[in-house]
Amino acid sequence: MKKKLLGLLLGVTITGAMLGGAVYSYANGSGEVKLQIAGQEDTQEEADDEAAADEEDTDWNLAGIEATQMVSSDSQEFSYSNVADVAEAVMPAIVSITNSSVQEVNDWFSRRSYQYESESAGSGIIVGSNETELLICTNNHVVEGANTLTVTFIDEESYEAKIKGTSADDDLAVIAVALDDISKETKEQIMIAQTGDSDEMRVGEQVVAIGNALGYGQSVTTGIISAKDRMIQVQEGMDVYTYENLIQTDAAINPGNSGGALLNMNGEVIGINSAKASSSGVEGMGYSIPISKAMPILEKLMSRETRSKVDESEASYIGITGEGVSSEATQLYGIPEGIYVISVGEGSPAEEAGLQESDIITEFDGISVTSMSDLRELLLYYAAGETVEMTVQSNENGAYTEKTVEITLGSREDSQY
Repeated sequence: MKKKLLGLLLGVTITGAMLGGAVYSYANGSGEVKLQIAGQEDTQEEADDEAAADEEDTDWNLAGIEATQMVSSDSQEFSYSNVADVAEAVMPAIVSITNSSVQEVNDWFSRRSYQYESESAGSGIIVGSNETELLICTNNHVVEGANTLTVTFIDEESYEAKIKGTSADDDLAVIAVALDDISKETKEQIMIAQTGDSDEMRVGEQVVAIGNALGYGQSVTTGIISAKDRMIQVQEGMDVYTYENLIQTDAAINPGNSGGALLNMNGEVIGINSAKASSSGVEGMGYSIPISKAMPILEKLMSRETRSKVDESEASYIGITGEGVSSEATQLYGIPEGIYVISVGEGSPAEEAGLQESDIITEFDGISVTSMSDLRELLLYYAAGETVEMTVQSNENGAYTEKTVEITLGSREDSQY
């Protein structure tokens, strides 16, 4: 869904996630399934006898939900009669996300750089669990660059979360909260969202958006599906990114709504709110990633190993200079989208793995990469000495051939890159 274009953005500017009060380039189902202890179908008497043990029981799972799978429903026998009923039914599955990060600013007068802590607000949807974690989907730009992530549930209780997996190409991410960390009281109030079929939604149907607008906490807006299969462009620095196949809605989507739910009147998630068009004279144009297209990506991310950022002493590198391949170059020259290798450091991990100039790296440890910033962000979670698989496209006699290479990451202390 994401294609990278080099140049300046013409036309609509996309605005959104709040960072320290500034507005950046994004707008940062009624299933009755609740969290419960496995085997809670026992009689009331047996349940009472086990109540004390439940306090310490950490073997939690979502009733009737296969681990690491999202809940979907082909159909529901009813629709809620009003927006209030939809909001009440689904709010327990929606969370607020706070991204705490360290920003670096260059002072051109003193020629020094300064760091400061900042926070940005976003939203998320509870989509599944495994034996040890509660899994929440959101947008990649909501969690990108985070030093710490905090998730706040419907009961206003907050817990630390870790990144499970991200797809910058699709602006999707899954984060995880350890079940052991979540109190019994919170578990009793939250639930997993139910997903609908976004392909079946028609233009003009009523929808409801729930998210952490402006970082003030959950709020509800409503509108209709204005259009389907829309394309928008988002400018980040000198790069322009194109997102395709989006749902357009006039339900208000504001900064902090990113990662929240777009719902049909059955209370099913049919989209993940992502962006808002903001320009003089433009009103009521919000965009969501269709859930039918997002689900396969999210399920893949849900199965990944949960990682934390490594200590600076363990920081890693691969030893290349490179540049993202734009979608223009892909279309004009047939070059695969990824990171074009400009040079390979002598004696670097990349050289030892067999990478060469003009190779194009398309995946790192199963995650698509389209820019050096994507790669640098990923490396923050991998320690020097780890061996990782990369997917590489090599130019052989004018044609690109895909291959998988293993690379043992080097220590950044030894790097000149």
